[in-house]
Amino acid sequence: MRAWIIALASLANACAVQPPPSANSANTRPLATSEAFIDAFYSFDLARLRAAMADATGSMPDTLYYQGWAEAGHYAVLKRKPCRFDKADEVSCGVTVKDDLVPALGIDYHVTDTFHFAFRGGRIVKVWNSSDDPPEFHQAMEWLRRERPEVFTGPCRGIWEGGPTPHDCVRAIVRGFGEFTARR
Repeated sequence: MRAWIIALASLANACAVQPPPSANSANTRPLATSEAFIDAFYSFDLARLRAAMADATGSMPDTLYYQGWAEAGHYAVLKRKPCRFDKADEVSCGVTVKDDLVPALGIDYHVTDTFHFAFRGGRIVKVWNSSDDPPEFHQAMEWLRRERPEVFTGPCRGIWEGGPTPHDCVRAIVRGFGEFTARR
């Protein structure tokens, strides 16, 4: 009888449902790393962001510029969607923000930026982002390029390529958006 109980217990253990991977498993590490990157980005601490993307040096000029732009544009996080896998080695994280740019266009809208991460060996090796900017944003940028080209040769020189003055650039864009809105 005792052997029968031991055999039944062994069978029950073998058939038991396996628990989900722990939060520290290799399966979820890229998600946690991506969430930590988002924390670093919106901390507006340049050193912290550099450390978060130490293995993504090719992405640094654009991403560090964007952090400066977001800081001076007064980006405030309204909603963070959980990071998710897009592919086995790619993660995306959506962040909806309130900023100075959209109100300058005279519209009520909150932009969602999506950060995308490529991983190799559990480390971020590439960062890029996309945005759901409203059509008015693109119209105003086209108007600025046509009517105020000095914005792009002055404070916005090198925009999105690691240019030297992202803070001055976003402030110039906000002023330009105000002018575009007033002329419509």
